[in-house]
Amino acid sequence: MHQYSMLSDDFFINLNLCTEMTLPSSRDTVLNFFERVQKSFPTMRNFYNRGESGFMLEEDKEETGRQRWMSLEAQRICSGYLNPKDPEDSLEQHKLMLELVPYMLSVSPLDCEALDYVVGFDFSYQGNHDALVAEVLGSNHAIDSLLQIPGARALNYEPSITLSLDDSCRCQARLLIETRTNAYQVRREDYSDEQISVFFTLRQYGSQTAETKLEDTLLNLKAKSDQLMNDYVIDQVLRPLAQAISAK
Repeated sequence: MHQYSMLSDDFFINLNLCTEMTLPSSRDTVLNFFERVQKSFPTMRNFYNRGESGFMLEEDKEETGRQRWMSLEAQRICSGYLNPKDPEDSLEQHKLMLELVPYMLSVSPLDCEALDYVVGFDFSYQGNHDALVAEVLGSNHAIDSLLQIPGARALNYEPSITLSLDDSCRCQARLLIETRTNAYQVRREDYSDEQISVFFTLRQYGSQTAETKLEDTLLNLKAKSDQLMNDYVIDQVLRPLAQAISAK
């Protein structure tokens, strides 16, 4: 069992390709693209037209919670895998998407607005999400002092930081924590068993050269993500959250 699956209730690895130009949306083009995806992953057999949100092809959600999916929007193509046995299992699917889009959807490296490699984790917690995140990740005198105000209770605390990883600022890393507690729940002290989400995104901005393969960019982003996850995110963010939830 991979360590990601032991850190949270669910985890996922997604790839998002954002384009400068509008993607083709004709019936034949859309169906041919998803039929080609289905040929490689036959269990992806649920196809949906989501109106303005585009089109979706996905698997049935297994008892284990695993699920592959792929979507096509006006200016974005997304590939995702929920709870893979191993993060490497998602790579084949993401690479297939990038291999298909140049000749099936007319996407070139020049048309690339941004490529995102996203690793996400969901933690189920029936309590005040914002108070928990502030408790675990506050560690800042200004934040901690605010939490000591008599009668004060955290209503919104969603830390987010974006870092440049090169001099051009075209390669960036972003850590975002998303909570789902609202004021009504805090007022009544009646919390639903919703999830706290942690997103760690590696993004490559901008058009790429004609010689560049999008698959190579994906591999570079994945390598940087793996290193940063191991060096910083797992022990400093994910494990403290998991430990705090288990102690409640």
